[in-house]
Amino acid sequence: MDKGDCEMSDKITRRPCSPWVPYYAPEKCYNGYTLFTPMMGSVTWLMDMEGRPVHCWDMSAPPGGYGKLLPGGNLLYAAKDINSPVAWGGASGGNIMEVDWDGNRLWEYGDAYQHHDFCRMENGNTMILGLYRLPVEILPKIRGGMPGTERDGLMWSDYFKEVTPGGEVVWEWYAHEHLDPEIDVLGPMTPRAEWTHANSCFVMPNGDILTTLHHLDTIDIIDKETGDIKWRWGAGELSLPHDPTLLENGNILVFDNGSRRQARQPDYSRVVEVNPESGEIVWQYLGEPPHSFFSYFISGAQRLPNGNTLICEGAWGRFFEVTVDREVVWEYINPFYGWRSEGGWTNQVFRAYRYGPDDAAIKGKNLNPDRVELTLKERPQGEEQAVLERMGRLGY
Repeated sequence: MDKGDCEMSDKITRRPCSPWVPYYAPEKCYNGYTLFTPMMGSVTWLMDMEGRPVHCWDMSAPPGGYGKLLPGGNLLYAAKDINSPVAWGGASGGNIMEVDWDGNRLWEYGDAYQHHDFCRMENGNTMILGLYRLPVEILPKIRGGMPGTERDGLMWSDYFKEVTPGGEVVWEWYAHEHLDPEIDVLGPMTPRAEWTHANSCFVMPNGDILTTLHHLDTIDIIDKETGDIKWRWGAGELSLPHDPTLLENGNILVFDNGSRRQARQPDYSRVVEVNPESGEIVWQYLGEPPHSFFSYFISGAQRLPNGNTLICEGAWGRFFEVTVDREVVWEYINPFYGWRSEGGWTNQVFRAYRYGPDDAAIKGKNLNPDRVELTLKERPQGEEQAVLERMGRLGY
């Protein structure tokens, strides 16, 4: 990749600099490279610990969530289909693509109903997550939620499909065939447009699927052979969680977003490690005070090989690394903003991933930051003044 390959405009060019990494304690970190995709752009970035981009992929389409590196350096990415019939569902994708290190497209699979997540399996197939309309006869059985908030009188739920490299669906799962309406009850403040709103897809070594049913406040394990929910946890403990992963010790790590907590306290987020055998929380990270760390949607966490945890506070585009003792040892603020008509300028990021220097995804690659020239985009005429006026009204 030559300088200029990652340009966003030809207006204002600036080298990455330390303000994007306000804190870094090298001797306490799992030093490597962090991959992330700003939700309002189309570029996936790989950066070093000082926040300097060392590589990027311009996917020419905004993400339906994020991208993730595969062994060998290929990028698996869900591109947003703006014409998707479920674009309202959150983190909608529609087109999963695999590109090589240089951005050449190697594989793609289109599914207009795909959303949030996907997982490349050990057998080379890809597990995807999507939305479907529930049969109308099921709707009266689904308990909870805000009355009258169905979408045009209908409700939706989630499916998983395993797809071969040739695009053949060889396994599928539909929520209403395996959930229990007496157990899987919507929270009182949850819209009834969706029953489950799954937001993650993690295929475990034994083939079972680990997911979060966001609207049910649960982490769930789907038995691959029977389709049954073999384990569910979190109701009354978690609040609208994201991104569960299985750790080497058998525990499960999850980002507990914390919106709409039942207790009379400010909303706050935390990262939780739970023992699935006992249901006991064995480790957690909270802000001090708790409400100082809060991402009301998206977000995730990755346990690193040295025991530290990389946390993506997605709503605010902040990534930080904490030790087992909960000390923050590295922090980064995403500088890539995009304009949302309903929310103004935002730097939101769905997830972030850290790769060590010897990781199979990047080992042997040229990661010299001098090869990448970062170019920041000028705001459209008039928007600069609008932002300044809004900040003035807020007292800045």
